[in-house]
Amino acid sequence: MEAIGLIGVGLLGTALAARLAGAGFEVHGYDPDPAAAGRLAALGAVAEPAALDVVRGCRRVFFSLPGPAQVREAIAAIEASLASGSMILDTTTGDPADVERHAAALAVRGIHYLDCEIGGSSKQTEAGEAIVICGGHAEAYAAAHDLLAAIGAKIFHTGAPGTGTRMKLALNIAIGLHRAVMAESLAFAEKNGIEAERALEILKAGPAYSRAMDVKGAKMLSRDYTPEARVAQHLKDVRIILETGGGVGARLPLSELHRQLLEEAVERGFASLDNSSVIELFRNPDTA
Repeated sequence: MEAIGLIGVGLLGTALAARLAGAGFEVHGYDPDPAAAGRLAALGAVAEPAALDVVRGCRRVFFSLPGPAQVREAIAAIEASLASGSMILDTTTGDPADVERHAAALAVRGIHYLDCEIGGSSKQTEAGEAIVICGGHAEAYAAAHDLLAAIGAKIFHTGAPGTGTRMKLALNIAIGLHRAVMAESLAFAEKNGIEAERALEILKAGPAYSRAMDVKGAKMLSRDYTPEARVAQHLKDVRIILETGGGVGARLPLSELHRQLLEEAVERGFASLDNSSVIELFRNPDTA
């Protein structure tokens, strides 16, 4: 049984650990949150005291971190201990320019770096319903395929390092805006006297349908904002989208508006709630 490393055991990291353990891999994880050890133990995985301890026993290591700064910190902590032939599979939605730099620097020492982005929430990932969008050299992608297949329902190779992250940002534009549009539509229907459950049923039955309605619709109706993907994380993604878009001349007026909505949600205390809570901005605009 191969030992697979995991640095970052939050919502998505825990789901990744569950998928890998379920596929028969021995998972060794690290997260500075003390509660992560219990989550790993519940999956039959091993909690390590530091990131360095993870890589000492694992040739292939996943990252599932909050953002680019934490990825830089993790690489700095483990880089000297990575042997030639090692592999980092980074699921963090980060800065594609950073990914390109990390991949180039590590390649000099024979270390593979793949940006393996997850399309789907932690709940979808744990259920095996997420997709994987992977940037990296073909040799490394082929060598990682067994791990990627354990995680995702569909796997897409987009090309060189960084392209997986760039495509994940494109995906997140569509996912986030679909969610925001559904929230605005449902709140509008409610304010016009339409029963919310009936409104969602009609939206799902007609040409306005998107999978966001299946994934987040019930949470909006029940006001159950237990996090599967947090508001603060999507705001981080939208800020990266705008920064990356500015660097390539992309026009992003809808993402700019989305950033403003998410910043309002954070100001109103929704940062740690599920991103479906964005509907409350439309239900209760007067409290903004």
